[in-house]
Amino acid sequence: MPQLGLLPRKAWAALLSQILWSPYTACTRAVSSHSQVAEAVLTSQLNPNQEKSDFIIKTPKGTRDLSPQQMVVREKILGMVVSCFKRHGAKGLDTPAFELKDFDIAGQFDPMIPDAECLKIMCEILSGLQLGDFLIKVNDRRILDGMFAVCGVPESKFRAICSSLDKLDKMSWKDVRHEMVTKKSLAPEVADRIGDYVQRHGGVSLVEQLFQDSRLSQNKQVLEGLRDLKLLFEYLTLFGIAEKISFDLSLARGLDYYTGVIYEAVFLQTPNQAGEESLRMGSVAAGGRYDGLVGMFDPKGHRVPCVGLSIGVERIFSIVEQRMKVFGEKVRTTETQVFVATPQKNFLQERLKLIAELWDAGIKAELLYKNNPKLLTQLHYCENMGIPLVVIIGEQEMKEGIIKLRSVASKEEVTIKREHLVAEIQKRLSDS
Repeated sequence: MPQLGLLPRKAWAALLSQILWSPYTACTRAVSSHSQVAEAVLTSQLNPNQEKSDFIIKTPKGTRDLSPQQMVVREKILGMVVSCFKRHGAKGLDTPAFELKDFDIAGQFDPMIPDAECLKIMCEILSGLQLGDFLIKVNDRRILDGMFAVCGVPESKFRAICSSLDKLDKMSWKDVRHEMVTKKSLAPEVADRIGDYVQRHGGVSLVEQLFQDSRLSQNKQVLEGLRDLKLLFEYLTLFGIAEKISFDLSLARGLDYYTGVIYEAVFLQTPNQAGEESLRMGSVAAGGRYDGLVGMFDPKGHRVPCVGLSIGVERIFSIVEQRMKVFGEKVRTTETQVFVATPQKNFLQERLKLIAELWDAGIKAELLYKNNPKLLTQLHYCENMGIPLVVIIGEQEMKEGIIKLRSVASKEEVTIKREHLVAEIQKRLSDS
C-alpha cells in the first residue's frame, strides 16, 4: 500500500531528526511532514554545522490545473482536515509548495494513548466528509511477524510474504496464496496456516481469542502486540469509536519501517450504492507506529518513538468529484451573500453606492458590470450562482427611502428602510 502523503515518512523522519535534536527547535507533535520542510530549512540556516540529510526535496510531479468548482471542493476537504488537526493540538507552518495531509506525534509517551488519538482523528475527518460509512482496519506488525514465525515462514521471507498479504484488499485469499506458493516459494502447508489467521477480523473479542491460541500465545512478539491492542480498544471505547475499528489480521501495510500498530481506513459499499462501482477507491487514510525510523536518520542515533496518519486527500477529492458527476451535484464557486440589482435603467451610480455600503460592512456582495442590465438577467445570475439574497433598488424605492430584499430560493420580497438594510442582511445571514 503506497503512502498517501506527498513526502514519504523516510524523508519526514530525516527532517524530524534534525528538528527534534536542534538546539533551536523542539517539538513532540507535528502537524504534517510537509510543514516541517520550512522548519528544517530554518534550522539548517540557524545551525550551518549540522550534518546534512541525504535526500533532496523536489516539487511533486503530476500537478494539474483546477477549475473553480474543483477548487471549492478541494479547499473544503483540506479545510476540514486542517481544522481537525488543529483541534487536536497540532501546529502548522505556511509551506506553499506542499499540502497539509499528515499528522504525526513524536516523543516518549505511555502506550497506546497517541495511537488511539490518531484513530480518533481519522474517524472525525472521515465522518465530517459525509461520504458514507467507513471502517478502519487495525493490526500490529509484531502480531504479523509473530504469526509468520509460528506458521513456519522463514524469517528471510517475512517481508516478501507481508508484501503478498498486503494485496488481500484487491485479491482473494486463493490468489494471494497462489502468489505466496508459486512466486515466493512458500510451502503450501505454511500458506494454509497463514490463511487460518488472516481471514479473521473482529473487535476486542478477537484479541481475547488470540490470547488463548495455543500457537500464537507462545510467541513473545504476538503477546506484546495483543496486550497493546487490548489497551488500544479500551481507549477507543472511551473515545466512542470502537464500533468503527476492526482488528483485521489480513492488514499488512507492506512498508518495512512500521514497528507496532498499523491501520487503514476504507469507505464501505452499501446495497443502495451498487451502481457506484466506479467510486471504489481503496484506502483513503492510513498510518501506524514507526518507532525506529527517526533514529536511522539521526547522526547521533537518538531513538524517537513516532506514530502518525496520512489522509489521502487526492483519493477523497476523486471520490467527491465522481459522486458529483453521478448525482449531478452543483458546487457554489463563490461565497457571495448578496446581489445588488435594479429593474430600471440609469441606476448604476445608486447600485455602486449601495454595494460599497455592503462591502464596508463586511458583506460579500456582487453586481453585474453593466450600466443597464435586465432584471431577469440579474435574477437568473443569482439562481445560477446560488446567491441567497438580492437587494433591489429603483425609482419608487429611491423616492420612499426604502430597499426591496428578495430571497432567491423562495422569491419572497420584503421592504426595508434604507438605513436598516445592512442590519437586516446581517441578521438574516447570522440566522441562516
